[in-house]
Amino acid sequence: MAVFTTGEAVALDLPIARIPTRAAAMLIDLLLEASLGAVLALIAFVIVAAVEPDLAWFQTVVLVVFVGVLVGYPVACETLFRGRTFGKMALGLRVVRGDGGPIDFRHALTRGLTWVIVDFWSLGGFGVVAVLTSLCSPRGRRVGDVLAGTVVVHDRALIPLPALAVAPPWLQGWAQHLDLSGLTEDLALPIRQYLTRYPTLTVEVQHALGVGLVNAACARLRVTAPAAYPPLQILGALISERQRRTLARPRSRTATPLLVGTLTPTPLVPGPVDVGWQRLS
Repeated sequence: MAVFTTGEAVALDLPIARIPTRAAAMLIDLLLEASLGAVLALIAFVIVAAVEPDLAWFQTVVLVVFVGVLVGYPVACETLFRGRTFGKMALGLRVVRGDGGPIDFRHALTRGLTWVIVDFWSLGGFGVVAVLTSLCSPRGRRVGDVLAGTVVVHDRALIPLPALAVAPPWLQGWAQHLDLSGLTEDLALPIRQYLTRYPTLTVEVQHALGVGLVNAACARLRVTAPAAYPPLQILGALISERQRRTLARPRSRTATPLLVGTLTPTPLVPGPVDVGWQRLS
């Protein structure tokens, strides 16, 4: 198991896929690739044979089909099926980002190219590099996973998305009427970190850092901060509302960014601060 922390501060324990399961999925995919390559090569030979080419033409066709299938099959499948090839589907595996979210074409392409160039075919082939790097990695990542920032995990059960930040009730109405499009990740991340670390900060740092973040957030949102409320409450209300809107967006099962494992909520404001709004006001 490994812990993944999503962009909305959700901690997930996901079971990492190890070499035996990944090797079995790879064998299934290789069989499918061989079948697909044979069909495509036969079609290409029939088309090329009509012009009576020399041997170089046939060698070119074999090379193009071989590389196209070896790279195109995993890239296309992992892009269309959100990190899964048919072999991974059969074994219950999925490729996810380092934060547990779904991969896109860029991740799939990086993994596919690295698989052909480095992981499988270097050092005599047979996946020697992939096996060695997976054994040395705590998350079982091969070179392609390291370059793409991905991890292969077991994918058998979906987990719900909870709202984790706690907002004071008297600021919920204020936050709900704000346009939070200006609260982008570059500012939301330090706010979440502030809320998470709040109990460990000194009183001076709590105030100074909180005021700075409130001013930055309100300037970005073009609103005036509510008077007479401490920064902890204002920032908690903003992040809570941002999470609520993010988690309320319609999602399909295939597009859900949180995939498998046991959900372990990580409150943004842990301990007594969660329930001590009156004491802090």
